[in-house]
Amino acid sequence: MSDAWAARSGLTAILITVPEVAEFTDRWRSVSRSSARPHVPLTELIPPHVTVLVPWVAEPGDADVRRLEEAVSTFEPFELSFPTAGEFPGGTAWLKPEPFGQVRSLLSAVFAAFPECPPYGGEFPDPHPHLTISAGTDRSADVVREASAALAAAPAPTTTLTELGLWRESDDGRWRQFGAVSL
Repeated sequence: MSDAWAARSGLTAILITVPEVAEFTDRWRSVSRSSARPHVPLTELIPPHVTVLVPWVAEPGDADVRRLEEAVSTFEPFELSFPTAGEFPGGTAWLKPEPFGQVRSLLSAVFAAFPECPPYGGEFPDPHPHLTISAGTDRSADVVREASAALAAAPAPTTTLTELGLWRESDDGRWRQFGAVSL
């Protein structure tokens, strides 16, 4: 992700939040920082999550929420796990959500419902669903090795995905949930 993208503020997003994995991921997220907010660890900006769509509409209204509800109306709650780690070029280390195909289908349904909101502002038109554990560092390969070893020793907790969270970034760069849409 480019620094210009990361520096944007005041965004809204649709997220799959997974606080259940915080105990597993905080060892890396607590020492990782966004390039746009290097003074604040990821753990203080936003909980562990898989991004569904960012940016979403600037000022979401009832019609936008109904459109999202309709887009995900065919999805039932499902178990979500994070069994493997990987990294993107540029140094972001992540955990892969499983069942990956089902998560990708969920994202695709939301993208189709909001064509005016391309994922990541169009910078990544076909994003790879992931849970960031370390953002843009030169030691991402080490983080992936550490995470892979930790996953082999004791898997990250599994959770049931029952809703998509609606989030807004505050002026201080911290994200706060303002709503949710059930599956």
